[in-house]
Amino acid sequence: MTPQRALSQDAARLDTLSEVNEALAGGSSLRASLQRVLQRLDRRDSVVCGSITLLSPDTGLLHVEAAEGLTPEGRSARYKVGEGVTGRVVESGKPVIVPRVSQEPMFLNRARRKNLDRRDISFICVPIKTQKEPVGAISVDLPFEKGRDYQGYVRFLGVVSTMIAQAIRVNHLVDAERRRLVEENVHLRDELKQKYDFANIVGTSRPMREVYAQVNQVAGANTTVLVRGESGTGKELIAHALHYNSKRAKKPFIKVSCAALPDSLIESELFGYEKGAFTGAQARKKGRFELAEGGTLFLDEIGDLNASTQVKLLRVLQEREFERLGGTQPVKVDVRLIAATNADVEGAMAAGTFREDLHYRLNVFAIFVPPLRERKTDVLLLADHFLDRYATEHGKQIKRISTPAIDMLMSYHWPGNVRELENALERAVLVSDGNVIHAHDLPPSLQTGEATGTVMSISFSEAVEAYEKDLIEDALKTTQGNRVKAATLLQSTERIISYKVKKFGIDTSRYRK
Repeated sequence: MTPQRALSQDAARLDTLSEVNEALAGGSSLRASLQRVLQRLDRRDSVVCGSITLLSPDTGLLHVEAAEGLTPEGRSARYKVGEGVTGRVVESGKPVIVPRVSQEPMFLNRARRKNLDRRDISFICVPIKTQKEPVGAISVDLPFEKGRDYQGYVRFLGVVSTMIAQAIRVNHLVDAERRRLVEENVHLRDELKQKYDFANIVGTSRPMREVYAQVNQVAGANTTVLVRGESGTGKELIAHALHYNSKRAKKPFIKVSCAALPDSLIESELFGYEKGAFTGAQARKKGRFELAEGGTLFLDEIGDLNASTQVKLLRVLQEREFERLGGTQPVKVDVRLIAATNADVEGAMAAGTFREDLHYRLNVFAIFVPPLRERKTDVLLLADHFLDRYATEHGKQIKRISTPAIDMLMSYHWPGNVRELENALERAVLVSDGNVIHAHDLPPSLQTGEATGTVMSISFSEAVEAYEKDLIEDALKTTQGNRVKAATLLQSTERIISYKVKKFGIDTSRYRK
């Protein structure tokens, strides 16, 4: 080969490698990318027939992933590792050159080449390795030429196989990440469904049992629901329970706080906008309705919607369609709407700030979440629930709430409802330095009864005695009923502890194991 011809050949191969790189970086499926690689080789090097064979980790067999010049039967051929020339290449990890196929008895024509009648061809097969382990092979049939530089072509194919190996590795990483995300998504959905199953909502009082019955009645339907109640009663929890116990549970649950968004943004957030709809709208953006397609849209604090947005929302409820801001084409949506408010909707309608027709559309099925002061029997259940949660979260070994603290929790009127109770218990867990929540661990607002409308019904001496009894019981539990050890814990004497045990009527036997 003349130097001029060698230079020309090197330039052509560099061009081919550039095209191969472009084919592999095309962003489509791996199979389509590999098919384009073979097409580039065919066009540049007069490849009579070519194939890329990969090892299946599931079956342990070699299969044709991409091919040029093979019959349908050839594309479906399967090889064992070590079988035939291609199988030997994958097994050994070393390239094989068959200058004249007609003179190689071990050459298998299981691929059923279309050029079967053309015997005067050369076969070259190079392994594809990822992390030094063969995962397949690339093979080509070239017209037989006497004096062809086979070693040079093997080196060229080796570079191509390295590029393919890198593409395969990236593809495997993408597939693994996709599977991980799918599995994580399924896991998170299952967790959410369990977390927001209405059977897990804390409370056994009569008002809450009525709420459970209503949730159970409407969860499986597509009916619009209006959840009403004071701030902090758990309206969002009810909305989650409705969604995750419905047929839409596997679809999105999108929440919008109408009070948190200014009037200038609420429409674009709900309905989206078209490119150029306003200054800064550089591309089309989907709104919350489109993001919730097939699922549930929860509009919290809906009483704060402005008049123009109320009109658009009414249209969505009536027609199941809307137009993006700056758009002219209607967008159809399949979304279940759950709304919540703590506002006096009837008063707002009388004042003309909330549309009556929208209220009638929203109020198809209303659920009233009772305030905590109307479900006092649930206070202790909720307190224990929050105690377990925050003790675990903050790594504390707090087991129970003392009697004086329980009395204080039960006598308080809870203007902030469940949210206030939750915050009170989290604070108590943080400030507690033992394994029991005492009255002094609770927020000051619970301890100043007259300032908050809560008046303690026991005298000072009674409160002191209750606190003493509580401390002694805690010590006896720790020492399994041993008064001597309990006295040591309390830095007192056995005589004083025995006197107090008798005075308060404490049964020490129930603490013994």
